[in-house]
Amino acid sequence: MSTPADSIEIQNVVASTGIGQELDLEALAEDLPGADFNPDNFPGLVYRTQNPKAAALIFRSGKIVCTGAKSIDDVHEALGIIFQKLRDLQIPVEEDPEITVQNIVSSADLGHNLNLNALAIGLGLEDVEYEPEQFPGLVYRMDEPKVVILLFGSGKIVITGGKQTSDAETAVVEIVDRIEGLGLLG
Repeated sequence: MSTPADSIEIQNVVASTGIGQELDLEALAEDLPGADFNPDNFPGLVYRTQNPKAAALIFRSGKIVCTGAKSIDDVHEALGIIFQKLRDLQIPVEEDPEITVQNIVSSADLGHNLNLNALAIGLGLEDVEYEPEQFPGLVYRMDEPKVVILLFGSGKIVITGGKQTSDAETAVVEIVDRIEGLGLLG
């Protein structure tokens, strides 16, 4: 029998890194095929990798944010491609720049419809935001792991704020325990 934790899927991994030097984004945009740079709209250069599918936001400061990857391995692979492209353009990049995961967004299915009004009260109003006129989901701020869970009436949930993949699993097990403890699951 499958559990809600078995339904977890990573939707997005956001990570940051840097190459420790300023970049000329105008020149980089010309030298890097497929790069998008429109400083009137966004201060960074956007470079997309196809395999793995991810986007790197490259800033003048040398800081780089990778987003859209589906795993931490994909982040490392996409940034490895970008580091090599920069090296190929004679931009010095150290062998193994530090990469920091900032956020992992995952989704899961609890397998049951949820009564969000009852949950808002049961989970404790201090950790919950629920204004169905504004947003159809209940926002639950969990302390351990430190994540935010969006719960929807359909039983679908989104976990955001995780720093490692195990945070989503821990959060799902914890929220299922809390909801079952309130007698509100199924």
